[in-house]
Amino acid sequence: MAVINVEDIAHVRYSAPDLAAMRAFLKDFGFTTFEAEGKLFARGSDGRPFLHVTEPGPAVFLALGLRAESVDDLALLAAHQGVAVEDLNEPGGGKVVRLTDPDGYRVEVVAGQAREAPGPVPDDLPRNTAAAKPRQRATVRLDPTPSHIRRIGHAVLKVSDFRRSEEWYKARFGFLTSDEVEAAKDVPLGAFMRCNRGDKPADHHTLFLAQLPGKLGILHAAFEVSNLDDLMLGHQHLKAQKRTQAWGVGRHIMGSQVFDYWKDPFGNELEHWTDGDLFTAKDPPQKMPLSALLAVQWGSPNPMFAGKYPPPQGIVSFFLALNLRIRRLFKRNPKESVT
Repeated sequence: MAVINVEDIAHVRYSAPDLAAMRAFLKDFGFTTFEAEGKLFARGSDGRPFLHVTEPGPAVFLALGLRAESVDDLALLAAHQGVAVEDLNEPGGGKVVRLTDPDGYRVEVVAGQAREAPGPVPDDLPRNTAAAKPRQRATVRLDPTPSHIRRIGHAVLKVSDFRRSEEWYKARFGFLTSDEVEAAKDVPLGAFMRCNRGDKPADHHTLFLAQLPGKLGILHAAFEVSNLDDLMLGHQHLKAQKRTQAWGVGRHIMGSQVFDYWKDPFGNELEHWTDGDLFTAKDPPQKMPLSALLAVQWGSPNPMFAGKYPPPQGIVSFFLALNLRIRRLFKRNPKESVT
């Protein structure tokens, strides 16, 4: 049984050497931005005090924020971990418990933040389809605009030992597996995990842990926008501003989201998404092949396969599975070494 069940992701925290450059990008991305205590904050329209934080410093990822249901839950978590419940001296106030995960990522679990009333969202206009035509004697006319960020949805962390990290996050925060991704049969490389809200639907994933080759770090953070038109208007705006696109537009398989990924000026990847899956605690976990992670239902292919001579997905899966098997072999035999 988990120590607590977190109710959602709260924020992501970075540092960057140029807050003005970050602020300009975040505004193009669709955030409302403001500065306080020398930090740059960005919020959406869900009433939360902030979703994205940038502090002055080198360009690195600093922390993942999770939201507990209550300050009492923070007290339970702090007692279990032998740490203190601290004041969160940032916009919105509240309390925070700061932990460090097995790979050294800082995890900030917050509760009791002041929340404003959620703001309006752009209208979801009636759509005429072959089956139904609710929009009659009316046109669609969309004004150019950045996307409208509503809320933060999830983060993806690269980890050195998937099973170790999975156990750590599930034991403390109550995450449930939606889809476990396998490089080969019985060779898991990661999992999409959602919050345990009981009978209340939760996003298909709030956290994705992925054991992949290369340097550890955050792979991306994702933010929900109003609807498909809003996502596409944001895509057009970012393209016009000559921002760096990473991947999109397309529709994922696991989670089903329509997605659009962009890079900020310091190489951090942020995602716009809409129309994702929702599940309750009653929905069982699934096992999915790596191909379901790399492929799309429609749209732009994964950048790995967008070149003139893309590698076969089977080859990619084979070498990832081989890498994982070798790492796990030497984990079981730590005294052995490659010569």
